[in-house]
Amino acid sequence: MDFTSNKRPDDMARINTPELAQAFIDEAVEAVRAQVGDGKVLLALSGGVDSSVVAALLIKAIGKQLVCVHVNHGLMRKGESEQVIDVFQNQLGAELIYVDATDRFLDLLAGEADPEAKRHIIGEEFIKVFDEEAAKLDGIGFLGQGTIYPDILESEAGVKAHHNVGGLPAELNWELVEPVKLLFKDEVRVVGRELGLPASMVDRQPFPGREADAIVREEIDAAGLSIWQYFCVVPDYRATGVRDGKRAFEWPCIIRCINTVDVMTAEVPELDWALLKKMTARILDEVPGICRVCYELSPKPIATVEWE
Repeated sequence: MDFTSNKRPDDMARINTPELAQAFIDEAVEAVRAQVGDGKVLLALSGGVDSSVVAALLIKAIGKQLVCVHVNHGLMRKGESEQVIDVFQNQLGAELIYVDATDRFLDLLAGEADPEAKRHIIGEEFIKVFDEEAAKLDGIGFLGQGTIYPDILESEAGVKAHHNVGGLPAELNWELVEPVKLLFKDEVRVVGRELGLPASMVDRQPFPGREADAIVREEIDAAGLSIWQYFCVVPDYRATGVRDGKRAFEWPCIIRCINTVDVMTAEVPELDWALLKKMTARILDEVPGICRVCYELSPKPIATVEWE
């Protein structure tokens, strides 16, 4: 496989078995060692599936030549940063730098409504954070990223500029190391399992959220459902409700669930009515400021998985 190319070979077999995953890992490790040599890699470790698998792969390939940087941008899921620190620093022994940049990112995003502009803001600010952290270290010549093939395809097609593709600044001080960029999400998960990552990391939901999102995850997990991805969205507009006998002008919450293989297409599962009612009741009761709960039925295409 040509790890420098952004085009997946037409005859590339789908990685869906431990044997195929191990063959990919062996090839990727060799390619990373050839690219990096005795240099150092600074990895953007978000804690999501893609960057976590890249981290485990780079630990296997270059060990202590890897420095992981986890940036808390204020858009993390509840407890996500704590889990990243526990898994990679405490369990895998990675060199991990934690940066709390919550105020920094949220200040830049304040008042910006355009999704593409947000992606560029986030991408450019990430690079600034990494520049600052790299300046404190010696010999950083590479930037590791968890770019996967749908990121490339959707950025090239103009569907959206992923912050690690279209969101990057034109001038970059490092050479990119992106060992899983020709893989689809389902393949990345298979590779992650073969690398020994815990199920809680490999099967992690990739979208951010807070209290309402935590309720959705708790209830779907408790119901024992096998859904590929589930989360909720709180859009940037309000709706009228009634709370304690008075008018409440608060926020809607949209629950989003999809089943897919490669995220290029997706279908919406039919959830049990009792489950939907339970999630709705908990969100309205436990999350201040939300007065409506909806369940989205749109498949991909025409809709994308996320809302921005």
